[in-house]
Amino acid sequence: MPTQSLPGRLLVSLAAVVLTSLAACGEASPDPPEAVSGACAEGRTLRFAFYAFFDPVSASADPVPGSAGFSDHVGYEADLLTALEEMEGAGLAFDRIPVAEWPDIWLLPTGDEFDVAGGGITILESRTRNAAGDEVVVFTSGHIGFRQSLLVRATEASLYTTHADLTEDVRVGVLAGTTGEARLLQLTGLADARGTLAEGTGIVTDAGPLVADGSDRYVITAAGSSPLLEGRRWLDPPSPDMPVVVYLGEDTGETELLDALADGSIDAVARGEIGNLEATDAYGDGGVFAVTALDPEVELGGWTLSVTEGSLVACLDEKLDYLTDQRAIGYAEWVTDPEIFLRRARSWTP
Repeated sequence: MPTQSLPGRLLVSLAAVVLTSLAACGEASPDPPEAVSGACAEGRTLRFAFYAFFDPVSASADPVPGSAGFSDHVGYEADLLTALEEMEGAGLAFDRIPVAEWPDIWLLPTGDEFDVAGGGITILESRTRNAAGDEVVVFTSGHIGFRQSLLVRATEASLYTTHADLTEDVRVGVLAGTTGEARLLQLTGLADARGTLAEGTGIVTDAGPLVADGSDRYVITAAGSSPLLEGRRWLDPPSPDMPVVVYLGEDTGETELLDALADGSIDAVARGEIGNLEATDAYGDGGVFAVTALDPEVELGGWTLSVTEGSLVACLDEKLDYLTDQRAIGYAEWVTDPEIFLRRARSWTP
C-alpha cells in the first residue's frame, strides 16, 4: 500500500478520473432504497471477499496464497473498510477473506460463504445477474473511478500511443473477465459494443481451436463469456489492424502480466490506469514501463451484496458517500494521504 507522495503526472491523471467519475462507463447500477442513518449491521460481522491481486486498490500484503500475509488486506478499499469500522454508531465489522480467482467474484455474496465482495469491481448491470439472467446481487454506490489504458515498455511508448496502433504484430496481455479485456476488444474492433467477437477471430482454448462466426455463440463481456470461450488462452485477429490477445494471470493475478511484459513475451498489458501507473513506479526500480492509450470513458467501482440486503446496501452507501465526500475524495487524495478516510470516519456524527 503506498504511503508516500507519487509523481505529479500520476496525481494529475488520477484527479481527472475523480472529477469525471460521475460519467461512468458501462451500465449504471440500480438505485438502492433510501438510507436510514444509524447502525448498518449491529452485532453482525460481515464476511468480505476481497480480490487479492489488484494492488494498490485491493490486495493481499503477501501475494503468495497460503502465506501468513495472504489474509492481510491492504490498499484503497482496505482503508475504506477500516474507516467504516471506525464510524461511531455504524455498527460495522468485517472479516476480510482473500480471493485469488477473479471471474464472477461479484457473485460470491449469493452463496453462504460471503456477505460482501470487492476488489476494484467495475459497476455493471450485467454483473448483477447470474447465468440464468436473474438479478442476484446489487452494487454499492461507486467509491472509486477507473479508466482503461495500456502498459508498455518505456522504450516503446511512442509506438503505442492509441489503441489504433495495435496491429497483428502486437501481443496484448489481459486478465480474462475484466473490463480491461472487454474494453480492449471493443476499442480495437475485435468485438462490438455487445461483446460479440468479429467474424474470423481465431480462438485458442483449453478444449481446442475455434473460429468466431460473428454470432452470439462467441461473446466476451466484463461480466462473462459464452461457454465456448471458457478457458481461452489466445485470440488471433481476423484483420491486420487488430492485435493478438494473450490471456495470463489466471493463478497469480496481474503479476504474471507484468513479468511477461518485462521479458518481452507480450508487448502491452490492457488494464486500469491506476494499476498501470502504480506498476510504472513499483516494477523493478521504476522506469521500466510507461502508460499510454488512456480510454476516454470512465468507470466506477463498487462492492456487491445479495439483492436481499437492500437496507444494508443503503446504509453502506450513506457511510461511503460521507467518507468520499460524495466522490470528491478518491484515489488521488488517498494515495497522498492514506489517513484521509480514517480522519473523516472519526469526525462522523451519527
